[in-house]
Amino acid sequence: MMIRWRKPAIWLLVIAVVAFFPLLVKYEYITSLLITLFIYISIAESWNLLGGYTGQISLGHSAFFGLGALGARLLWVANVPIVAAVILGGVSSALLAAVVGVPCLRMRSAYFPIGTLALSMIALLTVANLFPIPGALPKNFLDAYDIFSRYYLGMAVALLTMLIVYWIVNSRTGLAVVAIRDNEQAAMAMGVRTLRYKVLSVVLSSFLAGLGGGVYAYQHVSYYYDTPFDLIWSFTPTLTTFIGGLGTILGPVLGSVCFLLLSELFAVTLGEVHVLIFGLSFILIVLFLPGGLMSIKDMLLYRSNGR
Repeated sequence: MMIRWRKPAIWLLVIAVVAFFPLLVKYEYITSLLITLFIYISIAESWNLLGGYTGQISLGHSAFFGLGALGARLLWVANVPIVAAVILGGVSSALLAAVVGVPCLRMRSAYFPIGTLALSMIALLTVANLFPIPGALPKNFLDAYDIFSRYYLGMAVALLTMLIVYWIVNSRTGLAVVAIRDNEQAAMAMGVRTLRYKVLSVVLSSFLAGLGGGVYAYQHVSYYYDTPFDLIWSFTPTLTTFIGGLGTILGPVLGSVCFLLLSELFAVTLGEVHVLIFGLSFILIVLFLPGGLMSIKDMLLYRSNGR
């Protein structure tokens, strides 16, 4: 009985600590960093559902992340409540995925990542031309700015994303998508409707990425509308998921924490060279820890057993 309740108790303790953290630490810089961390976790977990569990390596998440940010920002400035605006932003991302999902998912091998990358580039150029002026908040929104509401919205979206991915992968749908990842032809032979589950995965993944984009739009006072469409938002979730552990729930969380800490550390101490150092760190992790940081525990157990 004690063992059964240990993990839920640990999770509740962690959630409680994270929830009370901004009330105990009066540094807005740290609070802002944690909001960014929540955004990283949200988009990494959403990408993990598609790339880690379904085996469809996508480079198009910046399009869904950006559309969620754009939709949420425009609706919120039009006096739609922020929670509803974020949800509708996620729905707009899911609709885009539904439109482009079927043709992209019919691509085989490396053509799917290339097709999704092309989608990201088209979305970036389109938004940059449609919205050339930064989207600054009106004065009444600035007067009511509260970093704590941003923090708790980001925390809620990150937690919701993790719970949804956990629920999906532990359901019959999860069994189907993992079967597709491991051997799509064998899954088809067993009667799994592979296209249906892949479309479901890309739509749900895009919806969750759009929610993360909504948090981004709510966090920033002013930014160019094409900024969340930048290709960095396609590569960041891929990097963080591989660093933490592909096809695991905690892997994207651990990878996001490491990515944020290393980015801040290298940016402060090394300036622009930090991009090169971080790239080298990523290569080393992939070479020596193919299973990501989550595989360290298994490696230690393997060695402790004298094998």
